[in-house]
This record gives sequence, C-alpha cells and structure tokens, in this order.
Amino acid sequence: MKERLRSELHQAMKNKDSLRTGTIRMMMAELTYKEKEGKPVEEQDVYKVFFGMLRKREEAIDEFTKAKRDDLAEKEKAEMEIIKEFLPKQMSEEEIRKETRMVIAEVGAKDMKSMGQVMGILTKKLTGRASGSVLSKIVKEELSQ
Repeated sequence: MKERLRSELHQAMKNKDSLRTGTIRMMMAELTYKEKEGKPVEEQDVYKVFFGMLRKREEAIDEFTKAKRDDLAEKEKAEMEIIKEFLPKQMSEEEIRKETRMVIAEVGAKDMKSMGQVMGILTKKLTGRASGSVLSKIVKEELSQ
C-alpha cells in the first residue's frame, strides 16, 4: 500500500495537484504513525486507519456545514474522495445484510445480547469492504426483528 501511495504522491506532485498531494501525505503520515506503534501493520490495519480518516472528514463536513463554511466542507469532501480511491470497493447494504444474516444463523443469535459476537465475526470477515458504523446499524436492525 505504501508503494502505491508513494507512486500516487509522485504523480500528484508532477501534476501540481496540491489537494491530492496533501491528502496522500496525510495518509502516509497516518500509516507511519501506525507502524511506530510497534506491531506489524497488516492490510486490515491500513483500512482501519483510512476509515478513521474518512470518519474524521465526515464529522468535519458536518461542523463546517453548520458554521456555513461550504468552502471548507467542499475541501473535506474532495479529500474523502481521494481516500476512498485507496479502499477496496464497498459492499452494498443488501450484500452486507446477506452476510449478516448468514453470520447470525451460524452463531444462532436471537437477541441484542449476541451483537458483540456477530460484530466480531463480521468485522473480521468484511474488513475494508464495509464501515463499522454501517455494519453496526445493519446488525442492530437484523437482531431486533
């Protein structure tokens, strides 16, 4: 992943695309910070870092919109699009529901007490292809039926 980021960074610098250059540099810095925690960084850790970056930008967009700073909100949206390019294709809500139902059937979950168990399995299974917040929402809906 780092190699891909480096090559994209060089390309962005050649094209004098300051937004893309800055965003990719932030992504590389976040990965470097994660590496310095001591344990090896696996692919799922990279996706967690990138999802965290997306979540921060979503929160910033909400705040900027409330403050009527649409210019800054647009910048955050553009950064989100750049970050999404480095994530695998996201699953649709229906695909996630299908996986959730399969895991619930496997585990034999019947109520909200089993949510942690279901989430643990789904999180490992769908790392990088679905955000935790979407997973959580769908698992709650399926378990409450």
